[in-house]
Order: sequence, then C-alpha cells, then structure tokens
Amino acid sequence: MSLIAAMVLLAQAGATASRAATAADLAALAAADASRGLIPGDPCTVAAETAAAQGATLQSCSRAGPGGTVVEVRTSARVDPAVHWFALIPDATGRARAGPPP
Repeated sequence: MSLIAAMVLLAQAGATASRAATAADLAALAAADASRGLIPGDPCTVAAETAAAQGATLQSCSRAGPGGTVVEVRTSARVDPAVHWFALIPDATGRARAGPPP
C-alpha cells in the first residue's frame, strides 16, 4: 500500500512539473509575439493570462533585447490539493525564454 501511495505522489509531482514547464513555454511564446506586435496586449499581461489558462501562475516576466522582444518568464503550479496536504509537496516551477531568432 505504501508503494502505491508513493507512486501516486511521484506521478502527481511529475504531472505538476510538466504543467508548470508547459505553461512557461506557452507564456514566453505568447509574450514574445505580443512584444513584436504580432498579437495585441502588454507582453507580461499576455504571459500571465496564458499561464493562468494552463493552470499555472506567472511568477516573473522580464523583457530584454532590441525593443524588448526577448521575454523570459517563470511560472509555478500547485500539486493537486488532495495530494498536497498529505505530502507537503512544494509548488513546481517552470522557466522559459522566447524571442526572435538571433
């Protein structure tokens, strides 16, 4: 029984880490598009909305490069609350950077 519980906790942690990383990737790409004027909106606002749509929270958003077209974001995602209280698993984090090709 303990082995099954450990496997469930590990699977939840892995799924949450994947969700945080995917949210960071998509948020960075969307923000980079916004910074280049390809889609409307403030890049960091677009990144926050994109991360939220993926079940994550935007922790930071920074712009660099010519015209601020390179965007770096950090996201976090919580493990399912049913599992979080049991194992006190920390939030998963993701980081991504996007912009025009060099």
